[in-house]
Amino acid sequence: MVNVTRFTPFDDSFDELLRGFFVRPMAFEGSAPQTAQSFRVDVREDDNAYTVHADIPGVKKEDIHVTIDADQIAISAETRNEREVKEGERVLRAERHYGKIYRAFTLGQAVDEDKAAAKYADGVLELTLPKKAAVSARRLSIN
Repeated sequence: MVNVTRFTPFDDSFDELLRGFFVRPMAFEGSAPQTAQSFRVDVREDDNAYTVHADIPGVKKEDIHVTIDADQIAISAETRNEREVKEGERVLRAERHYGKIYRAFTLGQAVDEDKAAAKYADGVLELTLPKKAAVSARRLSIN
C-alpha cells in the first residue's frame, strides 16, 4: 500500500505571520535575538493592574528573570539540556528546545515595580503588575 501525505507549504508559521500583522494586544518593542526562542503570553488589564500569563514549560523558577522598567516588561529564561541517552538507544526525534527564551513588550501605562508580584506553577508564569497612580497636574498661581 502507498502512503500518501498532504504537502502543506504554509504550515503554522504562515498563520502566525498573518496573526502578527492583524492582531496585537500590545506594542512589541524590537524582536527576540535570533538565537533565542519566544513563548506565548496573555496580557489582561483592569482598572488597577495588568495580569500576564506566560507559558514557560520545563523551566525552573530560578532560571526565569523578569525586568520592569516603567511600562516595559522583559521576561527571559533558560532551558537546560538534560538528555539521558542510554547505551544501545538512539534518538529518533528531538523537538524540545534547549537554550534561552526571551520576550519583551510595552504596556499602555507605567507599572509600580514595588507592588509587582510573580508566581510560577505548572509551567505558567503569572505576573501581577499594578499600575502606577497617575500624577495629578498642579496649577501654579501667577504673581
